[in-house]
This record gives sequence, C-alpha cells and structure tokens, in this order.
Amino acid sequence: MDPIMKTTCHLIVLASAIAAVACSKGSRSAATSHVGGASTLTATSAPRTAETAMSGGQHAAEHNPSQAPIDCPLRKPGLDPASLRPFKDTVQYIAFLERPDRASWQKPDAVVAALGLTGKETIADIGAGSGYFSFRLARAVPEGKVIALDVEPEMIRHIHHKTMTEAVRNVHATFAKPDDPGIPAETDLVFMCDVLHHVQDRPSWMGKLAAQMHTGARLALVEFKEGKLPEGPPEAVKLTRAQLVALATGAGLVLDSEKPDLLPYQTFLIFHKTR
Repeated sequence: MDPIMKTTCHLIVLASAIAAVACSKGSRSAATSHVGGASTLTATSAPRTAETAMSGGQHAAEHNPSQAPIDCPLRKPGLDPASLRPFKDTVQYIAFLERPDRASWQKPDAVVAALGLTGKETIADIGAGSGYFSFRLARAVPEGKVIALDVEPEMIRHIHHKTMTEAVRNVHATFAKPDDPGIPAETDLVFMCDVLHHVQDRPSWMGKLAAQMHTGARLALVEFKEGKLPEGPPEAVKLTRAQLVALATGAGLVLDSEKPDLLPYQTFLIFHKTR
C-alpha cells in the first residue's frame, strides 16, 4: 500500500474508533439490555428538570450551539452504532475518497468557487460520503451550514467524528433514506457529486427532491461523462448529459448554467426552482 494511503488508513481507523465511542455515549441517556449475550442500546429521553440537571453537586454541562454539534446523528433514526460494519471494512473506502491525487481532476476548490456562494447559504450535500465536499462547502459558508446526508451510517459516523475533533460547527451529519432526499425546507443549494447514478427510481426521487426545494433554491449536479476515462464508474451505470437534464427538468427544475470545461472527466450542471 502507498505510504500516504497507509498513514491515512491508520488515522481513519483511530478516528472511527473515537466516533463510535462518542455515538455510544451520546448526550442522551441509554438503557442497556442483554439479549442472547448481545448488548443492545436503547435510547431513552426524560424531561430535563432541576434535579436531573444536577449530578454529584455539580451542574450538568450544556452544549453551546455555536460549537460543533455533539448529538450522535445515528441515534435519532434509531440506528445502533454497535451494528455498523467493522472499521476495517470502511476505512479503505474513506481513504480512497480522500486520496490526494483525486484533487487533480475533481478540482474541489474550483467546483466550490464556481457555485458563487454568498457565505450564508444552507447547503444539502447529498451522498456526502467521507465529507470530501462537505467540509470545503462549510468553509465557503461561514454564516451558513452544510447538511451532510448519506445512506451509509458508517459515513455519517465518520463525518460526525470529524466535526467534533476539528470543531467544525456548521456541518451536520444526517442519515438519509435511499428513496427520499430528505433535505430541510430551508435548503438554498443541493449539491450532488457522483451520486445520482446510484439512485434506483430516479424520476420519483428527483420529483421528491424538487418538491422539497423552496422557490429559488438551486441544484448542482456533477456526474461522470461518457466514454473511456481513467476515473469513474462502469460505463453501464453512467448518466449522459441529456439524461441529467431530462431528469431535472422533468421534475420541474430549470437549467441555469453548466461548466463544460472545468472538470476533465465530469459533467457539471446547475439548475434552479422557479416556483
């Protein structure tokens, strides 16, 4: 294994381990039961009172909303962190997404700059993966926030850990459902990089996404171009530019602009919702 990749893998293993501890301890209380020898954590909640706020004569610590979010994003949808895939099964994938040479053709900083952000937007990064774009987008919106959505709980665990260890206050890792975009109503920009070709029922999914977007909200789509390329998914699963436009406009969105020369291997389209 390449020395840089090996070092990255080691760091991710350590980061994932700490994240698992953070999620297992959470900010909510948990009842532990043993069924068939397995430990199961069941999230419980109770009204906060003067009595419960005190422990051992000390005031319980309160989370400052201006700091990085600490609530485990896997608890709310009812996921048990103990049931996730082992760290070793995801660490190489995260390292692959974050590999240094990717920037030479993905040009993440140029992509973020091309979005023309004001710095106050709420952005939904759908299919955020390792947070490759999420954290770059967050730096571009210091007065806004990024909702990093993914259907893989292991990716959500990784992003959540990074927000805590690096004190990134404006990235919120959120578990998503495969058949529902689930973006917040206040989303100003939906960003999707190499994600749409993974969606099963694309027309239905895009219809839901457009319905969830407010008037004036934008959608940025990045997908691999057709043809034999040194990077990207198999040819059979790629979406052509015409297919991307048809899916978005069929859902009621309007093509604003495209960046045909910015990325060597990918199509980059920006749509918006007019009504």
